[in-house]
Amino acid sequence: MQQPLEIGPGVAGRHGAAAGSPLAAGAGRGAGSGIHPETPIAQGAGMAPGPGFDAASPSGPGSGTPLGTAQAPAPGAPARPEPVFLSPGPTAVPQEVRAACARQVVLHRSAEFDRVSAAVREGLRRLFRTSGRVVVFPCSGTGALEAAVVNTLSPGDRVLAVVMGLFGDRFAAVAEAYGLEVDRLEVPWGQIPRTEQVLERLEAAGRGAGRPYRAVFLTHSETSTGALLPLEQLVPAIRRAAPEALVLVDMVSSFAAVPVAMDAWGIDVAVTGSQKALMTPPGLGIVALGPRALEAVEQARLPRFTWDVRPYLAGEGDFPYTPAVTLWFGLQAALERIAAEGEENVYRRHRLLSAMVRAGVRALGLEPLARDEEASPTVTAVPLPAGVRPGEVIRRLADDHGVVVVSAQGPLKDRAFRIGHMGALEPADILAAMTALDAVLGPMLAEAGRPVPPGAAAAAARAAWAQVAGEEGGA
Repeated sequence: MQQPLEIGPGVAGRHGAAAGSPLAAGAGRGAGSGIHPETPIAQGAGMAPGPGFDAASPSGPGSGTPLGTAQAPAPGAPARPEPVFLSPGPTAVPQEVRAACARQVVLHRSAEFDRVSAAVREGLRRLFRTSGRVVVFPCSGTGALEAAVVNTLSPGDRVLAVVMGLFGDRFAAVAEAYGLEVDRLEVPWGQIPRTEQVLERLEAAGRGAGRPYRAVFLTHSETSTGALLPLEQLVPAIRRAAPEALVLVDMVSSFAAVPVAMDAWGIDVAVTGSQKALMTPPGLGIVALGPRALEAVEQARLPRFTWDVRPYLAGEGDFPYTPAVTLWFGLQAALERIAAEGEENVYRRHRLLSAMVRAGVRALGLEPLARDEEASPTVTAVPLPAGVRPGEVIRRLADDHGVVVVSAQGPLKDRAFRIGHMGALEPADILAAMTALDAVLGPMLAEAGRPVPPGAAAAAARAAWAQVAGEEGGA
């Protein structure tokens, strides 16, 4: 029997709440912390300043000042709560991770940092579900994608890139920049390919339609569209159809929010970054290498220097150049937070947040870009009707309600916006955001001839929360 969903263990109480906040007086945030789906959530409640909050601290999430405002409030003035930060990356950084990042640096070749790096690598291996090796570079997720390519492939190799949006295309572009022969299997934005489509391409190569593929590139969660690949089905099918092909997976916006079993499914290389569901500031690119990938590292012939994993693999804890020490401190704290909440609770919480967002969006008469059965638990792209400008929605949510969402990308940029719901977020944050969405989008939709009942998004999100809470309680 599943345990009831508890958002609180290891999470609630770590943020704290400012005096006078709608979440003060021990309420905490989220299920399991004293807040029930029927508890009123004041607009803008969101993520209150954490313990040790200083109104004069630098601006940013948790600082008590609006984003982009460096000026401290006047003495005696009430501290403004931080924004409800619903970005698909970077995501809000919780208080204990910020505190860890603010520690004094230590030598990266010291016993103290050896303990930190060992704990981080082991925590990452546990989340990847791999017995392989994990390398952490001082870079973005894109740098880690490049590292995945140059450490496993050679000039002239043929690869199949499954492209579902902007970041699948970027993965393919990295390979093209190194002169690889890249075939794209493209599907419309917001959709995922059928397993049969991928297998047809692999089998055609096996029958002599060009050289066999040396690798297949996949994007687990396509951040530009909010679509999620079913890796647990697709990767084993790829391995059966093309047993010699390496499987390289971009997990930047899924890792630590969606369960993964790297070894069991047959994934050779998995890539992620610190700034998404790992709740750490941007700057760490993470590459996990399974047994076949470790063999490929020694055979690969693409040029590599900064992204070369071999110096890292030469011995546990070795660094060829200075790592981002303070970000490692933060990542260690984030991994401890995930362990305290419990991995399954983390995954279930992300599914709940996604369900709340999608229910709220639909209550406004809008339809998320990705279908429910193909939706990522971490990000939702929301197309808007003609006459409603995404940029205006984004601006008013931020300026008038302290809710941060972002624009869509590529061909969707002027037609949609994106809501991130990953990392250090809880149901209270989504309810606050849906309340703001009612206030901003309600009048806009009415002007566009699509009126909706007042408070529809917040009510639908609350109902989704209550439904999940009821299902978990009766499990």
